[in-house]
Amino acid sequence: MNNAARIEAFLEMMSAERGAAENTLSSYRRDLEDASNEIDGGLAGAAAASIRAYLDEIAARGFAPTSQARKLSAIRQFFKFLYAEGLRGDDPTGTLDSPKKGRPLPKTMSEADTGRLIDRAAQEAGDPAHGDRLAALRLHALVEVLYATGLRVSELVGLPVTVAQRDDRFFMVRGKGDKERMVPLSAKARAAMRSWLAARATVPAFADSPFLFPAASDSGYLSRQVFARDLKGLAARAGIASAKISPHVLRHAFASHLLQNGADLRAVQQLLGHADISTTQIYTHVLEERLLRLVNDHHPLAD
Repeated sequence: MNNAARIEAFLEMMSAERGAAENTLSSYRRDLEDASNEIDGGLAGAAAASIRAYLDEIAARGFAPTSQARKLSAIRQFFKFLYAEGLRGDDPTGTLDSPKKGRPLPKTMSEADTGRLIDRAAQEAGDPAHGDRLAALRLHALVEVLYATGLRVSELVGLPVTVAQRDDRFFMVRGKGDKERMVPLSAKARAAMRSWLAARATVPAFADSPFLFPAASDSGYLSRQVFARDLKGLAARAGIASAKISPHVLRHAFASHLLQNGADLRAVQQLLGHADISTTQIYTHVLEERLLRLVNDHHPLAD
């Protein structure tokens, strides 16, 4: 029985034996499928260390402690079911702690490291002798667009090809809650997309795809996991510890660097697509550092 089948069996049990409501079942499904997609090898066979790493990752994404606790609760119930049914001989969630109160600071990158990462992507994309130039051009476009826009990784990989074809300085993206927002594109991001679009046109299998980053997948576009893997490889080649980087880290770098250079918190909220300013306030430490630097640099008595 594979991961998907075990999740289905758990949901059937919750419905038949416990009378779980449809909304509850949908919530369990989302949480368990997200965990299974993010953990190598899936959720059902995961060790405690892998589950802990996944929980650390969602904390780094800025999920509220209540959301983290809900996801952990779903995972715990799932493993209790597997153990009770004899589908698993242990419960790896027994040693996991519940999320601590308070929201963790998001992982981010320095401007210098971000520059090195993007420069490496541009160098590989511009090398005619590169072993897989198509992949290099795609990765360069992905990295440039992500850092220019701060898109969620799911929004990025699922972008329509029309975004590149129009070549506008702004485009609309549909995010969480089916809400649309406007995001800007830098000149470098637009140039990288144009180069990728030209290379994409040489692949017959991509000709009719409505997606900017098509792939032979169920969704029809590049998976988050493949992009995350390629991004870690790029980081390693740029001399940056791959463990320190993920698409979420680049999204946080986009927000942090904007705030460090004078952007307004409300503007960053709109660019990130946060429905509530409280979500964006995980970045207040950046504003505090900026204010402290401002006082130290300009106050007459600071010396």
